[in-house]
Amino acid sequence: MKRRDFFKTAAVCTAASALPTAFAQETHKENDPMHQIPLASSPGTRKGDMLYRTLGRTGENVSAIGMGGFHIAKHGLTDEQSIALVRSAIDRGITFMDNSWDYNEGQSEILMGKALKDGYRQKVFLMTKIDGRTKETAERQIETSLERLQTDHIDLVQHHEIIRFDDPDRIFAESGAMEACLAAKKAGKIRYIGFTGHKDPHIHLYMLKVAAEHGFHFDTVQMPLNVMDAHFRSFAQMVLPELVKQDIGVLGMKSMGDGVILKSKTVSPIECLHYALSLPTSVVITGIEKQEILDQAFEAAKTFQPMNRDQIAQLLAKTKEVAVAGKYELFKTSSHFDSTAKHPDWLGGDSPTVQKLAPPST
Repeated sequence: MKRRDFFKTAAVCTAASALPTAFAQETHKENDPMHQIPLASSPGTRKGDMLYRTLGRTGENVSAIGMGGFHIAKHGLTDEQSIALVRSAIDRGITFMDNSWDYNEGQSEILMGKALKDGYRQKVFLMTKIDGRTKETAERQIETSLERLQTDHIDLVQHHEIIRFDDPDRIFAESGAMEACLAAKKAGKIRYIGFTGHKDPHIHLYMLKVAAEHGFHFDTVQMPLNVMDAHFRSFAQMVLPELVKQDIGVLGMKSMGDGVILKSKTVSPIECLHYALSLPTSVVITGIEKQEILDQAFEAAKTFQPMNRDQIAQLLAKTKEVAVAGKYELFKTSSHFDSTAKHPDWLGGDSPTVQKLAPPST
């Protein structure tokens, strides 16, 4: 064999032998659960130091960073400081306001209602949540929220803490909470309907299934999306693809797990926010209780560039060892964040059907 032919044959053999390895690597990537996590197709529209994205198929344009309502009523803040903080966030470009009927025994809604006076209500997309699972309880909570927030309508009301498999059934049952929400929407008191939960992605998927069986399409879904989630009972892997498929607005929460994730000392606050923003989230809701945290949120938005899959993989590799058992995602593995478990009366009683089939014992 001539020397030239020898090298040509050797090159072909080498290339051929490499094919199975390359094919195996590509197949491995496709089968890797991390590879199934959808990524944002666009960073959003930048205006000043804030990014804006579309809220699912509602068409609403909202800030990519949302202001968490729980933290504005934390101990140590005066009413004046809380109001000033909310207004500062709005003045700088945050338009998505998060809240809940049960936050701080209603004080969070009361403070936000005060902050949204003097024309600020017209500048924001206002969301709150209700805990009631029955029509009667949900109606009462919606009316209370409207009063506290000092508004004639709430842009988005979400069923809060869908953390039990019976929650969807109770909400969609006869005389369930969904009837109250639909009636409030018809009356112009609320514009959109969603749900939240932090415990298990299977429960989120079941909620979507029950909704579909009743011919209902949620406008938004809120869930934990953070650098630990991908390794343990993952909402990003299991629920996020379905929300993208259905064009449901994705509200990310617990990007830092109320600071617990940062205690792992594996990631920084900016990395946490950049990861959540790199997913197809409409809004990443983050707790803000002081000016430095507000500045941090704007720094994250200002410096954000969508992460590619290699960058995502590198970041998740940093958290894998400490994340696999859910140690730092206490909202999944403990009752620490389960306010409705501590206050079951907030949910209301059983539906009329249940009471008829199994009357309460006297």
